[in-house]
Amino acid sequence: MSRITDYELFEVPPRWLFLRIETSDGVVGWGEPVVEGRSKTVATAVEELMDNYLLGEPVNPIEDHWQTMYRGGFYRGGPVLMSAIAGIDQALWDAKGKQLGAPVYELLGGAARDRIEVYQWIGGDRPSEVAEEARQKIDEGFSALKMNATEEVERVDDPATVADAVDRLRQVREAVGDEVDIGVDFHGRVTKPMAKRLAKALEPYEPMFIEEPVLPEQNDALPDIAAHTTIPIATGERMFSRWDFKEVFENGAVDVIQPDLSHAGGITEVKKIAAMAEAYDVALAPHCPLGPVALASCIQVDACSPNAVIQEQSLNIHYNETSDVLDYLADPSVFDYEDGYVSVPDGPGLGIEINEEHVREQAEKSVDWHNPVWRHEDGSVAEW
Repeated sequence: MSRITDYELFEVPPRWLFLRIETSDGVVGWGEPVVEGRSKTVATAVEELMDNYLLGEPVNPIEDHWQTMYRGGFYRGGPVLMSAIAGIDQALWDAKGKQLGAPVYELLGGAARDRIEVYQWIGGDRPSEVAEEARQKIDEGFSALKMNATEEVERVDDPATVADAVDRLRQVREAVGDEVDIGVDFHGRVTKPMAKRLAKALEPYEPMFIEEPVLPEQNDALPDIAAHTTIPIATGERMFSRWDFKEVFENGAVDVIQPDLSHAGGITEVKKIAAMAEAYDVALAPHCPLGPVALASCIQVDACSPNAVIQEQSLNIHYNETSDVLDYLADPSVFDYEDGYVSVPDGPGLGIEINEEHVREQAEKSVDWHNPVWRHEDGSVAEW
């Protein structure tokens, strides 16, 4: 019986943390356990879980490992623990798939599709010059885009702020036409009253969804916001387990959920969240502004989830200033995008081959990414 014998963690640019586990039969599995800007904290959590629960244990009982890591501690949930569990879970599925010679999606019931649509980011944190960038991305073959709606937004802001957001979306819609989907990310920067105003104002330009119209702490406001618009509402990147998603399923306000495969408990947990969503007629669009292991994990779940509709990916995203998704792959063609879609990889495990030599070289560099702290004009902290 193959057992978990060793592990290593690699903090690599631009802001990622990779986990390498090794088994007694020489198989290597890769995971991506990270909270962006808190990689050292999550690395410590991974070490605690690996050392306390997993070293010396068999690879195969992944569900039992998940339950042990989650329920073995009295205090549960939250971004740090769930991201640590997520990366370990990814690595275990990768190793198990390689041992059995099958892609992870085959182990989860088999494929429901051959490919999944992807969208490309435009505009950066402070969105500007989006129309020209939108045209460029469509010319490159993408069929869907996503952009931030605003910069900082006051709790109750002026009409110019709303007009600026509307103007940006209008320019993009006019640049790319009606056959391109455009997601608009509020990024949790917006309060409930402004979310209602913005949603109503953006509606004529028919965004694919408005994302995180309020912070997860204010999810109880989502039914009221949903009542003010016909635009689909998406949320979930800062929700970490199926228990976090219960409320938004039950109140019926959310149309698209966006759990993150590196934050919400990994493949094991997000597959369950996706199945819950299907029962409530809610679509799945996993959050993934991260690296190649996270993206590969997302695609494995997309492949076997009938309600998956589109996949975020971070190639050329504004965060990736020093390294990018494909840099860490031995064969980057596995993520070739064609007609706005990525094919489901058919290789064993996660279906990717990590360039381990490159990972080790990059891990020698200093990585200290933290998101910026924004402030309003009066000096108070603003949501980024």
